[in-house]
Amino acid sequence: MQGLRQKAGLTDPTITRHLIFVGNPGTGKTTVARLVSGIYRALGLLSKGQLIEVDRSELVAGYLGQTAIKTSEVCAKAKGGVLFIDEAYSLSGDQYGEEAINTLVKEMEDNRQDLVVIVAGYPKPMAKFIDENPGLSSRFRTTIEFDNYTDDELVGIFSGMATKADYDVTDDVITAFKLQLAQQVRDETFGNGRFARNVFEAAIGHQAWRLRDIAEPTLEQLRGLLPEDLAIAQDQEPVDWPGAAETVPGAVGPASPVTEAPAPEAGA
Repeated sequence: MQGLRQKAGLTDPTITRHLIFVGNPGTGKTTVARLVSGIYRALGLLSKGQLIEVDRSELVAGYLGQTAIKTSEVCAKAKGGVLFIDEAYSLSGDQYGEEAINTLVKEMEDNRQDLVVIVAGYPKPMAKFIDENPGLSSRFRTTIEFDNYTDDELVGIFSGMATKADYDVTDDVITAFKLQLAQQVRDETFGNGRFARNVFEAAIGHQAWRLRDIAEPTLEQLRGLLPEDLAIAQDQEPVDWPGAAETVPGAVGPASPVTEAPAPEAGA
């Protein structure tokens, strides 16, 4: 609509597009921030559409005065795109973080025609963070909540990762994944999509261990995940590597006798 208004010769007011993302880990906040930057670029609202992701350490310097410079440099790099600040509430609580916030507020106002800032984090700390900083609360009009994924959605994420990586997932494997999922505590520490990714990556490792003694596994074996590959704990016997005693420092073996260092001479 703003583009059409410009073509018609009408005034184009600058609308604040900064966003607050709240949700637990692994709910897709960074992914959606990247999508937002691309959408805004496609609509002509941003000139470049890049995503710059930072946390407190990349905004705050070691001493006062330098923090403002560091924050300004980050904002300059993000100009034309989206600046995504994860766990933004970590900036609260000290004068260094306050300096970063004050600088950020100024940059958001001065460059609001070509800079979008997205702050993200857990719901309750984010609400407190915004309320405690009047300069921020007046510049964020939109909050987007990211709900935890449902079991069916997490199964879909797990299956999608496997399919994309050329692994076959049977109904029995899905059942094993659901059993793991049922044992998870769904509090703020739950990883959501990251949990599905971690289970999948662990299954790849378990499959590799299972096939370790097969010199030339078949395509079916290479592609196939089994329910036991998703076991939470697997007993794995240590590998008896040839020549281990000779190569491991301090190892005791027939080819690596233990000798004591000679005692220092008197007066040394």
